[in-house]
Amino acid sequence: MATLAVALTGNPNTGKSTIFNELTGARQKIGNWPGVTVDKKVGYTRYKDRAISIVDLPGTYSVNARSPEEKIVIDYLLNTKLDLVVDVVDSSNIERNLFLTVQLLEQDIPLLIDLNMQDDAARRGVEIDTAKLEEAFGMPVVETVGRSSKSTKKLLDVFTSTVMENYEPSQLVKDHIAKVHAIRASEKTDAQKDEEIIEARYALIDKVVAKAVTFRNVSATRSEKMDRFLANGILALPIFLLILYAVFQITFTWIGQPIADALEDLINDDFLNFVKDGLEAAGVADWMVSLVTDGIIAGVGAVLTFVPLIFVLFFCLSFLDGTGYMARIAFIMDPIMRRCGLTGKGIMPLMMGFGCGVPSIMGARALDSEKDRMISILVTPFLTCGAKLPIMALFAAMFFPHNAANVVFAMYIIGMAMAIIVAKVLGSTLFKAKGSTFLLELPPYRMPDMKSVLLETWDKGKGYLVKAGTIIFVASVLLWVMSNYNFSGPCEIEDSILASIGSWMSKLFVFQGFATWEAGAAVLSGIMAKETVVATIGVLYGAGDVSTEAEDAADTASTMLQTGMASAFTSLSAFSFMVFSQLYTPCVTALGTIKKEAGGWKWVAFSAVYMFVIAWFVSLVVYQVGRALGF
Repeated sequence: MATLAVALTGNPNTGKSTIFNELTGARQKIGNWPGVTVDKKVGYTRYKDRAISIVDLPGTYSVNARSPEEKIVIDYLLNTKLDLVVDVVDSSNIERNLFLTVQLLEQDIPLLIDLNMQDDAARRGVEIDTAKLEEAFGMPVVETVGRSSKSTKKLLDVFTSTVMENYEPSQLVKDHIAKVHAIRASEKTDAQKDEEIIEARYALIDKVVAKAVTFRNVSATRSEKMDRFLANGILALPIFLLILYAVFQITFTWIGQPIADALEDLINDDFLNFVKDGLEAAGVADWMVSLVTDGIIAGVGAVLTFVPLIFVLFFCLSFLDGTGYMARIAFIMDPIMRRCGLTGKGIMPLMMGFGCGVPSIMGARALDSEKDRMISILVTPFLTCGAKLPIMALFAAMFFPHNAANVVFAMYIIGMAMAIIVAKVLGSTLFKAKGSTFLLELPPYRMPDMKSVLLETWDKGKGYLVKAGTIIFVASVLLWVMSNYNFSGPCEIEDSILASIGSWMSKLFVFQGFATWEAGAAVLSGIMAKETVVATIGVLYGAGDVSTEAEDAADTASTMLQTGMASAFTSLSAFSFMVFSQLYTPCVTALGTIKKEAGGWKWVAFSAVYMFVIAWFVSLVVYQVGRALGF
């Protein structure tokens, strides 16, 4: 028997993805639709010996093909042979949801109308007569509560028993479609046609609702009462900042970071020593031992230690999204973010950039428009992530011991200012033609479905392991080779390819005040991982292993002051180096994530080059203006 092909469509926040997760569980494949970064979700299940393939289409309010999501939905439904198209409707907001239903029927797409969120509808006093609704549209109607396994099993019964050929649009719908065709064939302007068609759709919806829906008088809903506090004009921003602070603390202090630290110790101490002892006991050549331990394990381990942070962060964000609060955050921040060229939803990915650029870049997929996604991806690396902080802390402690905190804070301000400026420029140039719409719906507050939260966390996190991990593996091997070899064979690091390239790169920084090969090599290693800048400087200036933790900056600075680094930098050139390190090319892990999220190597190259150029120019201005002022 052939596989039953089913597509789920509907507005955002209708519980469509929850139904998809309940039906398919872990039997899902997550990718991207061709040519865009919008998630493509395909799942599989089996019921009554029937294989069922289910596609979860992007949530959309219309099918006018004006956004990537709208184009994906209408193209897929019109060009794919499907057994069932399920239109998931939020029963508690049925009038608004039926607008998409009517549009799909206008395209001659037969629908199974799923009245979801029946529990919310009951609480709001909305009663729907399914028989009358089925009669009004001429299409089959089913009721569900998406988080109920009993309800989704009923849906599977409907899937395997419904034959869409037995249904056709009602006379009411046929009359509406004829009216729409007549409007489109008229000689009126496009704007007039669009306005009349919209009026005709709402006229049909009013007739259907009057026939099939009853509204009981009810008091303010629980969500409305909560919004008086959580979305209050005075309290909303402080509450949001507290919640954001809690997410940061959970991710980077309370849960995520301790797990990351334990994993780092396990990889860099226990596992690395175990592998090293095993290879040496087996008589493996020293160069191979170094490649495996110092190159591969150390490099890939640097990526793996980010994994707990990423999974904890995405769990927190998915949980917040499931409660309905994420929509309130976008609403609260929209007026502020508009000034930066983004919409309100852009705040969460950017704020996460202060912890780590990788989950921040990945978080941009939550944004609605391609313009917002791309701008967020391209400006996030300017922010001061946790990996940049050790650089700032070391240089501030060494060269500005009495104003270290103020200097580090200045780096945060410089990063934020540059992100805002570049976002505005990109929105007015590269992405000017890509309009950024902001259609916001505030879904009711609810306890998230934990199964959906965990599946979404896994879907978002596993891409980091697969994509970024392969790129960092190659880069780790390459950096090891460059630091241990020259064109004559094995050598010390000061004679290596890395040192030679560092010497060449140092010529770029003559006018920034740090034209030494050690600084050039440190800049190059920072492209591998920003944490390695401090470690590389320590090795190159003969200090041996130094701590890369920001909290150890004072001790590290005391050690480094005894080396040639103290004379290689002045206070002004050190500040210039800090500015450059704050703004230049993202680390390889972030670049790999940009490749995955932006969908092409051209954006990786663009990010690497344009950020390097901006960092070079700004650090040049800082140094030269500082000299002119006598610093």
